[in-house]
Amino acid sequence: MLPPAEQTKINPQIDASWLEVLKDEFQQPYFAGIKQHLLLEKQQGITVYPPGPLIFNAFNKTPFDKVKVVILGQDPYHGPGQAHGLCFSVPDGVEPPPSLKNIFKELKADIGIDIPQSGNLEKWAGQGVFLLNAMLTVRANEAASHHKIGWQQFTDAVIGKLSEKRNGLVFMLWGAFAKSKAKLIDTERHYLLQAGHPSPLSERYFFGCRHFSQANNLLAKQGLTPVDWQL
Repeated sequence: MLPPAEQTKINPQIDASWLEVLKDEFQQPYFAGIKQHLLLEKQQGITVYPPGPLIFNAFNKTPFDKVKVVILGQDPYHGPGQAHGLCFSVPDGVEPPPSLKNIFKELKADIGIDIPQSGNLEKWAGQGVFLLNAMLTVRANEAASHHKIGWQQFTDAVIGKLSEKRNGLVFMLWGAFAKSKAKLIDTERHYLLQAGHPSPLSERYFFGCRHFSQANNLLAKQGLTPVDWQL
């Protein structure tokens, strides 16, 4: 067991705007349980991705009041060096995984952007594209290994706070899992764009969705600056 002080000490490395919005969640027993689970796995020598300082990278790159578009993923990548806390994104120098390659193909077909060499989506995050995974951690080489440790309760609350406290956000929900989160979003206040997952297993239901141009049109309609999707 962990010492009591370690069990109760919650110091998420997260942007101040999100810390304020989510302060009640960080005090919930389930969140202490997430931290205890991760600390115990670390003690057992289990490798978890992304590295600790990057678990809340999406929140730190896109403050709460700057969010304009939300792209929802499921798990972080579980291969070495891939996950850095932004859904679908990989650091510079890492080969883009198949789903990300398909996202780039759709971008080119939709708005004519050349397929980039790097799969690092930080530039999107800096423009208000919140790249949220429903699970914020995963064991190395074990997909879905942290599905049941409490992350979904946390990220459902994140989506709920965005729905409740913001207006005019564009949510991109790709695949059945992401679409299941639609019930958390007030469609009187926000826009939902839904399509198949960009995975090669379901790409034919993703290609042709034109979500990137649609998102920019919805932002422009509100007098907001469209996203420059060029990387």
